[in-house]
Amino acid sequence: MRAMSGDQVTEAVRGCVTTLRAAADRDWSTVRAGGVDWDCHATALHVAECLLAYAGNLAGHARDAYVPFEMRLEDGTGNDGLLHVLQTTGALLAAAVNTAAPGDRAFHPYPFRSADREGFAAMGVAEVLLHTYDMAQGLGLEYTPAESLADAVLTSIFPHVQPGPDAWPTLLWATGRGELAGRPAVDSWRWYNNLVLPAERLTLTGLRPAAARDLRLGGDGGFTWLGGTPYEGTREAAGFLVKAYEAGLHRPEFGVFTLIRPEDGLAVGGIGFHGTPDPEGRVEIGYDLVPEARGQGYATEAVRALTEWALARDDVHTVTATVEPDNPASERVLARAGFHRANPQQEETARREHGMESGLRLFVYTG
Repeated sequence: MRAMSGDQVTEAVRGCVTTLRAAADRDWSTVRAGGVDWDCHATALHVAECLLAYAGNLAGHARDAYVPFEMRLEDGTGNDGLLHVLQTTGALLAAAVNTAAPGDRAFHPYPFRSADREGFAAMGVAEVLLHTYDMAQGLGLEYTPAESLADAVLTSIFPHVQPGPDAWPTLLWATGRGELAGRPAVDSWRWYNNLVLPAERLTLTGLRPAAARDLRLGGDGGFTWLGGTPYEGTREAAGFLVKAYEAGLHRPEFGVFTLIRPEDGLAVGGIGFHGTPDPEGRVEIGYDLVPEARGQGYATEAVRALTEWALARDDVHTVTATVEPDNPASERVLARAGFHRANPQQEETARREHGMESGLRLFVYTG
């Protein structure tokens, strides 16, 4: 799996600078950048400011707000100088991403108030690709980035957007810059960094579609696993995530989470939802651990953390889990996390109305 990194930032910035250099002799301040409200000079400066801000936040481990600094050009800086600034700020973000540890996160406001190194790389690439397109439109230049860059952005920070036949037109459509056959026009949009939830000795790290694809195909998803490989349940859950993503039904906050042990950065298992809340506010969770991590209380911590997060939301009222009859260890996990066995009537209702398989035991959180 090729995880989003500083290499893609460098590639995106190189394509931007190469494209814009063809119009470096023009006055960018008099040309509107496509459909945005800025001229091309202001747009290029905005991209550089974003790249620098992302680099600063990630390298400075900003926690609750952006690092309080800003960038300005020296008076009289021309287009060649501005392009040099774009190259420089791109290099700074690439370096910050490539030197950050896998678990490092820093402040970004939307939607969960933090992003990891992959998220900052994806946001930087998105700013470059989209605003280069805007400026190229205004300046009458041809610009089409590599499909791999657009796909990396979509699968990293647009997990809620159903993929289209081609990644670049899909990204343009998703950000209100184009049409896509069979889909309504987009007039407002946001990207999504992945959700991360802390537990006592674990971090529940939201799985992106790109990582889920890799896990489904037998890869490691970009994680280093205790014991060398994830357990089969995690791969199966990743496959369901990919199916939901490809169908346009994936909601990242109700997806799959990898269980990371911060002390050594190793992945020890997975946990997640079987779907979004039903009309009654009911969600079902599932989980597994690699064999080497079992018997140490990790599953209980993860179940408790995910359940408490879900029930703090307005759209979730009940959290359930199902267990095979021959899995007493999983029943003990749920009991320690505050679940109890449902009564026969509840189990029958779950089979009839929610499709629970015959023979499974239903557990409900009681707190």
